Amino acid sequence: MKIAEHIKSLAAEGRSLAAATEKAGQGAPVATCPGWRVRDLLRHTGMVHRWATEFVAEGHTAYHPDGGEPDLDGAELLAWFPEGHELLVDALTAAPTGLDCWSFMPAPSPLAFWARRQAHETAVHRADAESALGGPLSPVGEALALDGIDELLTCFHARPKSRVRTDVPCTLRIRATDADAVWTVRLSAEPPQAVRHEGTSELAWVDCELSGEAGKLYFALRNRLPSSAVTLTGDEGPARMWAENSGVSWS
Repeated sequence: MKIAEHIKSLAAEGRSLAAATEKAGQGAPVATCPGWRVRDLLRHTGMVHRWATEFVAEGHTAYHPDGGEPDLDGAELLAWFPEGHELLVDALTAAPTGLDCWSFMPAPSPLAFWARRQAHETAVHRADAESALGGPLSPVGEALALDGIDELLTCFHARPKSRVRTDVPCTLRIRATDADAVWTVRLSAEPPQAVRHEGTSELAWVDCELSGEAGKLYFALRNRLPSSAVTLTGDEGPARMWAENSGVSWS
């Protein structure tokens, strides 16, 4: 996906998140984030948006901590969240292609990193907001889903922070059946190593495969949909280990 496409997705997902939280009510429990209420979700996501905006708009080239989640509620919180979201969208839109700032995962450029990361951050938390309504999650488009799966497998869990580890090496395959896209993830005592395959005709045997529509895999791999939303083939152990240990830290 191009930077402009990520920014467009970020803008749309932020608006949908705000709409879902207003409909659910700030005291509603967030089913996909046990222990959180809608107000916690808004505070967290709004804080992340402002934190990202500081790097993009101010060009910080070294890490600096976020400003913390605000003690806001009610109408103040409902006004605060979209304000920060709009600031982020505007900052990314106005940023020069050669923007130099801190980032924490591989990307073609810092601007590409922040546009991509915040598009997925917001899409996933939009799903969290919708889970508070008790109905089905709105799907993401195929391009965003494939891009998000790739970011999760080849970037987030390639970092030393990943807790998806095992003393008994095994392999997990992710197959998007509607897009002819496949990733093989090698699990070991080290951070997972994922490879996306250009062709799928000669793939090696794996211990476990998760397959389904890209949009469902996108949310299932982040524990926003149950495992029953996709198809499991082979040993369920690697898939279970992924579900139990793949929660990510965004910084």
